[in-house]
Amino acid sequence: MATEVKEMETQTATQPVLETATINNTPVEAIAPAKEPAEETAGVEKKKSSLKKYEGLICLAIVLGLFYYLGQVMGMANMLNTLMHTAHDLLLNTVFYLMGICVLTGAIGRIFVEFGVVRMAERALRPLMKPLFHLPGVASLGAVMTFLSDNPAIISLANDKRFSSYFKKFQFISLTNFGTAFGMGLLVMVFMVGQGYFWQPLVGFFGAFCGCVISTRLMQYFVLKNYPHYAVEDASDANMMELKEKESSQQATGFTRILNSLLDGGRTGVDVGIAIIPGVLIISSLVMLLTFGPSSDGTYTGAAYEGVAFLPWIAGKINIIFEWLFGFGDPHLVAFPITALGAVGAALGLVPNFVAQGWVDGNAIAVFTAIGMCWSGYLSTHTAMLDSLGYRELTSKAILSHTIGGLGAAIIAHFTYVLIALLIA
Repeated sequence: MATEVKEMETQTATQPVLETATINNTPVEAIAPAKEPAEETAGVEKKKSSLKKYEGLICLAIVLGLFYYLGQVMGMANMLNTLMHTAHDLLLNTVFYLMGICVLTGAIGRIFVEFGVVRMAERALRPLMKPLFHLPGVASLGAVMTFLSDNPAIISLANDKRFSSYFKKFQFISLTNFGTAFGMGLLVMVFMVGQGYFWQPLVGFFGAFCGCVISTRLMQYFVLKNYPHYAVEDASDANMMELKEKESSQQATGFTRILNSLLDGGRTGVDVGIAIIPGVLIISSLVMLLTFGPSSDGTYTGAAYEGVAFLPWIAGKINIIFEWLFGFGDPHLVAFPITALGAVGAALGLVPNFVAQGWVDGNAIAVFTAIGMCWSGYLSTHTAMLDSLGYRELTSKAILSHTIGGLGAAIIAHFTYVLIALLIA
């Protein structure tokens, strides 16, 4: 009997305090505190239900307010026509252009994967990529391809399972930021050289490189903070990919392997091109509607790429910040980074007019190159790129990371230019 009592006391000591006190064989303390979590849960659910009750009204008020403002400035008919014409022009001249890039880069990337170029690059560049970007060396191939083409080229590679087998999940997701930072780099630099500037674009390239490090590292931090298990999970099954690669190599050699790689890679590019259509048409159309102004004669005609110039107006109110951080000598120059949010090609179209007006100097060219390369229209492509990778829920983190990275690229380019100018003088 004494032994049983001791055992009961031992069990009681090891159990939570809530189960020790009883009245009429009923655990009083276990019942009383249990009401608190239930009450808290009920309170949270009540708040959520009240928010859901009004979120429809809030959404309706925002949408109607936005379109009322646009309609008041542009005229409702002109606003709708501009929206439709802009989306149509983006589909024909931007989306299909990007799809062509995706098809070509997908085919080239598949060739590189098939014949071992990717493995060679991974081994050679691992010492550089790992400490700077926390990425495997094979990611450098994505940087080269986006530099030569555009942002979605990285997705053509990422959708190749043998390429993605080199990555952990958190690294794989950050490819969106990494690839975007070099998007259309060659085009931007050649364009700036064509304006009569030579070493300034190189300063901008250095700034974009630094911005890429910032953006990629930030994105990885956000991913690991929300999904710690992604640090050890592979993006794809490497063993299965190696087995399939060996089987395909045994079954086909030479010309057949080249042909299969080109066609399979091109087909992946088509899939990516279709996947980016919603993001480009919806987001980019809205950004351009808020960025550009009326037609050349100051009226609204309903043509594509007209707008209310709301974003440049906001930027003009805080131009002193851009002047200090970027070294801009004229508030009109703020239009370049604002436009680069949606489309770097459209931003480049502003530069000749800036040069003709005498607003541009070497510092502006360096900053334009840095922020143009790093941002490269990420607002219009990030959503579609992450959606095609299957991680749409992380879009806000990617956009935040890349916004900070682009600003860092511009600031670094500005102060690097100032330092070089002082050394030259």
